[in-house]
Amino acid sequence: MNGIINFNKPKGMTSHDAVYYFRRLLKMKKIGHTGTLDPDATGVLPICIGKGTRVSEYLLNADKEYVGCLTLGSETDTQDSSGKVLFSSDLRVREEDIINSFDKFKGESSQIPPMYSAVRHNGKKLYELAREGKVVERKPRDINIYELKILKIEDNKRISFYTKCSRGTYIRTLCNDIGRDLKTYGHMSDLKRVGVGQFNIKNSLTMEYLNNLSIDEIHSLIMPIDMALDSLDKIEIHKSFYDKIINGVIVPVESMNTNLNDNYRVYCDNKFIGIGKIIIKSHQEFIKMDKVFI
Repeated sequence: MNGIINFNKPKGMTSHDAVYYFRRLLKMKKIGHTGTLDPDATGVLPICIGKGTRVSEYLLNADKEYVGCLTLGSETDTQDSSGKVLFSSDLRVREEDIINSFDKFKGESSQIPPMYSAVRHNGKKLYELAREGKVVERKPRDINIYELKILKIEDNKRISFYTKCSRGTYIRTLCNDIGRDLKTYGHMSDLKRVGVGQFNIKNSLTMEYLNNLSIDEIHSLIMPIDMALDSLDKIEIHKSFYDKIINGVIVPVESMNTNLNDNYRVYCDNKFIGIGKIIIKSHQEFIKMDKVFI
């Protein structure tokens, strides 16, 4: 059983809880998730199964899509509604100012990870330090917010929004930063992840649905491994090289003017083989496999 399940994580479940759930459900150990999704958040959490665990790193790097809600008037230590209120304000913000503030956060920028996060500091996770009452200096991270659209503004206080962003973007921190930019406070009061790469909320599977299926029925819903690699360009190898390519032997490819550092999805006779890189030998291009899934 190898591949990926597009899981719709419920509220209150950690990403590790989701892994344990699938280990029990499928009665197998080789299962992993594709990046932490906050316990209070719901939505898309691709679960890698069997050999699929070897491509989890590529989904970690995939762009993410969210629908969230920013509530103005209070800031919490966790930057979401589960935390302790640190600051509050009765300032009433104009709708025009809210729209202008959201526009400021589009595009490339840097963001300081929140203390309540899984980022490590000297070998320890930040949330572990936060629970000890410690606050440490964190280095800003480069992020890119490709899209940021306001969906609804209620009473100039609750703002529903959609965003598509790069890896490493904390939506909690985005809400916190917008609140401060508006000269008041804010926190994330709701969050649903609606997309990870090609995996979308529309075809995700809930616990309630999965619990009513047999193992064979669940198996039929597992998506192929290469679906997680759609961001990589594809290379097709001639079928005469099949035995060599699956055994790690380098095989020639037609000149592609490729970037030698890029990863490629490798196929042979329309069958997914794995992930490889182009190397040059005797002025000819060859494909060298990095990961074989046969």
